Amino acid sequence: MFHGSMVALVTPMDNEGVIDVVALQRLIDWHVEEGTDALVVLGTTGESPTIHETERKFLLETVLRQVSGRLPVIVGTGSSSTGATLMHTKEAMTLGADACLIVTPYYNKPTQEGLYQHFKTIADEVAIPQILYNVPSRTGCDLLSETVARLAKLPNIIGIKDATGNLNRLAEMKALIGDNIDFYSGDDPTAMDFILQGGRGVISITSNVAPRLMHDMCAAALAGEEEKAVALNNKLMKLHKDLCIESNPIPVKWALHTMGMIPSGIRLPLTILSEAHHQVVRVALSEVGLL
Repeated sequence: MFHGSMVALVTPMDNEGVIDVVALQRLIDWHVEEGTDALVVLGTTGESPTIHETERKFLLETVLRQVSGRLPVIVGTGSSSTGATLMHTKEAMTLGADACLIVTPYYNKPTQEGLYQHFKTIADEVAIPQILYNVPSRTGCDLLSETVARLAKLPNIIGIKDATGNLNRLAEMKALIGDNIDFYSGDDPTAMDFILQGGRGVISITSNVAPRLMHDMCAAALAGEEEKAVALNNKLMKLHKDLCIESNPIPVKWALHTMGMIPSGIRLPLTILSEAHHQVVRVALSEVGLL
């Protein structure tokens, strides 16, 4: 249902941590103009753990109103609580989102059966298309391929975002599942290879700052134009790497601020990019013509 370069959108904030609606609207319009294939909001890059319950609906309504059908909108609704995830997923469907991205429950470390029952409960209760999200480096919880294969039998589970950076995992899932669901990379440095090996796209940090290049790279990879995809991806590799020089979304928010796209705000416990890394990120931006 979704493909290509899907931006894991930042949430612009002023210096007091208040959501900057004007900057958010400007970012959305820019992504439409630059060819981004879908918006993913309220994910890790959008600082979802620090977005208050009272802000979620407002933010999502703002995004959907500004998008006005020009791009698919996928909403991060996962949490460590099945009940809270269910509530957020229902809200996203009611407000008109196109799909939900649901991360594995973090911190409480469920078993594979617990993961299956968690995702099955959400899928059974809410009809909206759902994309599983596996990022064990952050959650301390790994959704194994065999469990993904069980979940792929549920009609409204349509894909998985795999952020392991392990291409063998993609091959393993495809062998078990075939084409029953779509596979999306959650790791920019390996995203091109992921797509060339059968993935449908990437949910990307880099797309925040280089949306046109990321769109073109993904389009080339999806079309099997490997030489073109490699050339474009080579331009982006330093950016892929340096946008993770500190925990995401610290570097990418600083980069967007430096580009004049958003204010510098970020919410604790995250802090603004350390001064020691400013020149590294600035060089990465300059090398692809963003500064």
